[in-house]
Amino acid sequence: MDTTDHSLSNLFKQLGLPHEPDAVAQFIAQHQGACRHCSLLEAPIWTPSQLAFLSEAIAEDADWAGVAERLQADLA
Repeated sequence: MDTTDHSLSNLFKQLGLPHEPDAVAQFIAQHQGACRHCSLLEAPIWTPSQLAFLSEAIAEDADWAGVAERLQADLA
């Protein structure tokens, strides 16, 4: 049973990105607009491994899917 807290901070941790609240806010500010005209998976800001994780999470409607949707909205 997966007991991971599926928060935005933990999503960043799973993606291998700095995951402290300030780092998450900085990433979002730096990439603001990346999802304005495309989906999260089409945004040109992901490494291949990050894209694979996000793709799998969304395709399987995993627990991370809701957090990924929130991230997409934050990057729009």
